[in-house]
This record gives sequence, C-alpha cells and structure tokens, in this order.
Amino acid sequence: MTPLQRYIAEEIATDHLDGLLTRREALRRLGLLGIGATAAAALIAACGEAQQSGPAASPSAAAETAPPPGADGALPTTAVSWPGPGGELRGAWSAAPEPRGAVLVIHENKGLTDHIRSVAGRFAGIGYSALAIDLLSAQGGTPAFADQAAATAALSKIEPSQFVADLRSGIEELQRRVPGRKVAAVGFCMGGGLVWRLLAAGTPELAAAVPFYGPAPDAPDFGGSRNVAVLAFYGALDQRVNASEPVARAALERAGMVHELITEPDANHAFFNDTGDRYHAAAAADAWRRIQDWFATHLA
Repeated sequence: MTPLQRYIAEEIATDHLDGLLTRREALRRLGLLGIGATAAAALIAACGEAQQSGPAASPSAAAETAPPPGADGALPTTAVSWPGPGGELRGAWSAAPEPRGAVLVIHENKGLTDHIRSVAGRFAGIGYSALAIDLLSAQGGTPAFADQAAATAALSKIEPSQFVADLRSGIEELQRRVPGRKVAAVGFCMGGGLVWRLLAAGTPELAAAVPFYGPAPDAPDFGGSRNVAVLAFYGALDQRVNASEPVARAALERAGMVHELITEPDANHAFFNDTGDRYHAAAAADAWRRIQDWFATHLA
C-alpha cells in the first residue's frame, strides 16, 4: 500500500469510527482501494485504538446557518482545459476583475467537487484569480465516476510524480492567464498533502503555499522552495494528520522558510469544507481571515 493509499484508507476508517459512514459503506470503500475484508477490519480496529488515546471529536458545526467565509462575494467559475504533461488537463477557472495575484486550488480526495469550485470563486471574489485543477483529468475527469468513493479510489492509484507534474502545469497555466502576478497554491486534505509535495519537489514559481490539514511526506527537504511563504492549518482534533506537523515544521525551519502553522481549537479534519459533517464555522472564518492577511503580505 502506498502512503497515499494508506492515508485514504485511514480516513475512511476514521470516518466510520466518527459515525460518518456505516461499517458496510466503509468496507465497500476500502474494497475499492483493494483492501480485503479481514485487512479492512484490522485497519478499522487499529484506527479505533489510536482514537481512544486522543481527544474526543467535537459535535459537527455543519448546521450553523451563517454563509461560509467568502461565499457572499464569490465569483462564478467556468470549465477550462489546457495541454498538460500527459494530455489534456481540466479545471474550474474564476477570474478576478483586477487580479492582485493567482491561486492554484488543489482538491480533496473526492475530486473536483462543487465545493472546491466555490473556493476558487471565493478567491476571485477577494481579488485573486483562481484555477481549481481536476487531478482526475487523465481518467476522464471527476464527473466520469459514479460516486465520490470511486473517484477517491482512482486518485489513490495515481503516482505522486504525476500529481506534481500536473500541478506544475496548473501553475504554468495560471502564469499564462495572470501574467506578471505572483502565484500561490492552496490545498485541502489530500490536496494539502500535495502542497507539501510541491514544496518538497522544489517549486520556486510559488510565492505562497497554504496546506489545509495535509499530511507531510516522510523526511521532506524544502530547500528548493525556500522562498515560498507557508501558512499551514490543522484541526486540534485531527490527531491522524497532526502527527506529521512536527515533520513539516522541522523541514520548514531547516530550509529557513517564512512560515506559520496554525492549529484551530475544537476543529477536526476538513473543518473548512462547509458541505461536510466536520465543518467548523469559527475555524473556517479564522482561516479565511488569516489567508487574506497572508496573501496581502506575500502574494499581492
């Protein structure tokens, strides 16, 4: 099992343990990853033991009625495509009228969803033209899959080197669409982990990077991205991803990079996703405010 497959499998198991998936559905999704029933049961048990040693999950804040941060001023997105390193790449594009910078938005392990499209529109609404890339483009795009579980399984089979190559192509497309402006990468969940991988691969084209609750790769070297200003977010209850925070922090310090790592209190994994059960309105609002301040300093 690759590190990405392991990460996704543990997320499915944790979703079940938190009551977000039935056991039957969790086993189905793990089966799509190629994990048999016996191994899946063992994984769920192991994740359950790990949870018992950590803080209890907080109640969902998804029922809060305030609009998600940035939604009021979000601009529409349009479907776009461009030549990538291995064929056509697809995405959702939202252009700011007078862009102060540009943002590559990297989706969760569910693919390019309406939520991620809305995030691109929110960035455009505050003055940063945004491109949300579909990392399943080579497989026909996210809409080609019957459900999000199938999209997740397909993503788990893609090599990290292909992700990095496609993301670099997305950065180049942003530079073409928004010439003369600095570029940032913002990723969520798996996409947050891919932001860390971009930094480890050496991506000096970026001026800023914002990984949300993304797992850091093992022993990363960010020396090739030392001029990128990194703002990272974690949820206090997300112990699985938080275990890699010290690794990311140490690598940032070794590279001498400008950075700030924020742990939002009482928030869990995926706290920024207002369409999910772990949405935390206060944490999301705080993160949105911090991103705007960070971009005003390092991107505009």
